[in-house]
Amino acid sequence: MAQRPLLRLTLTGLAAGLLAAGCSNDTQSTMTRGFNNEVGVKVDPGNFGDATMNNHQYMTGEKQYVYDLSQRFAAEVMTTVNFAFNSAQLDQGAIDTLREQARWIRQFPEVRFRVYGHADKVGNQAYNKSLGLRRANAVVNYLVSQGISRSRLEAVVSFGETQPLIVTEGRERRNRRTVTEVSGFVAGHPQVLEGKYAEIIYREYVNSAAPESNLDTQSGSELQIGN
Repeated sequence: MAQRPLLRLTLTGLAAGLLAAGCSNDTQSTMTRGFNNEVGVKVDPGNFGDATMNNHQYMTGEKQYVYDLSQRFAAEVMTTVNFAFNSAQLDQGAIDTLREQARWIRQFPEVRFRVYGHADKVGNQAYNKSLGLRRANAVVNYLVSQGISRSRLEAVVSFGETQPLIVTEGRERRNRRTVTEVSGFVAGHPQVLEGKYAEIIYREYVNSAAPESNLDTQSGSELQIGN
């Protein structure tokens, strides 16, 4: 019976030694990574300078102009495209909406856009997030076919099933959607460099400025993006 406390102490000491060794290895690994990376990598996790950038954007009015342009885009064209169940294919209704979006976007070459993908709650969350991203990419691909530079379009965000319009566990077409939004201005564009944001915001939008006959107007079946 007297040996049990000794055994317990021995095991405790062994566990402490292993933990210390593990911590030592982790510390050494961290130090090695820090030594091999650029100076300041530990100080800057990736968002260093964001506060200064945001202050600059608010002081110059860029943030407000982006908001105003987003409101105008949403007021003048349909920003949402819906999809069939478990599909990233563009039907004729989606194509008609995207043609309107493309006409608007072509007349504002200084502006960048982001497409957000969504899904309904049928299926698991990981699959629905992937499906939302495929839907966003389908929209971007079609807008590119309509003469929009891919460098001005992003399909990097998918909310999957997390932001339903209609709260339900079942199938709901209104939740299976993409939303196109203004995300900012094109860096380096002469108009933006000169700070002429107001001229961009209040530029006249003429729906027929770019005739569709000059663009790719294939039928929906030819432009479908598979599952």
